[in-house]
Amino acid sequence: MSAPLDASVSGPLMLSSLSRNWWMVLLRGIAAIVFGVLAFVLPGLTLLTLVILYGVYALFDGVVALMAAIWTDGHAGKTGSRWWLAVVGALGILAGLFTFFWPGITTLVLLFFIGAWSLLNGVFTIVGAIRLRKEIDNEWWLVASGVLSVLFGLGVLIVPGAGALAVVWMIGIYAILFGVLLVGFALKLKKHADIR
Repeated sequence: MSAPLDASVSGPLMLSSLSRNWWMVLLRGIAAIVFGVLAFVLPGLTLLTLVILYGVYALFDGVVALMAAIWTDGHAGKTGSRWWLAVVGALGILAGLFTFFWPGITTLVLLFFIGAWSLLNGVFTIVGAIRLRKEIDNEWWLVASGVLSVLFGLGVLIVPGAGALAVVWMIGIYAILFGVLLVGFALKLKKHADIR
């Protein structure tokens, strides 16, 4: 097995880096919850408003994830141990920029884009959780957020023709649940950092 996929090689460094920067995971979770709550509080959003809100959330999430990947790699003294988080960050930034450069895209295109982003985000989050499994208890917070992203992405891609209000609520529910899971994982990381 190659070293980049071997959790025993990079797991302790990755956990140490994540636990030192638990607040970045917390920020991602809070941003998702805020976005989800806004989708429920403002259900009459126009498509343009939804696209802009989604773009802000995806861009923020991507920047924070990419910062965490770059910053913690530099402090861990090794590169490559956080590649999955860098991919999640890059995907978020691309998703956010896409929505800002093409805000007039159709609902169907937006839904396929949101579905694909969520699916890829979930896959790479699960990969990261698997790499942490030997180093931290209750990594299920991260696994659950990845599974939720995969299921949400598949749901959007399989049934993209749902009504506009249903889509807003589906996005809101996903964002709130995803945010709660990230906040739970961040608090677990904080406890781990406090122990060290």
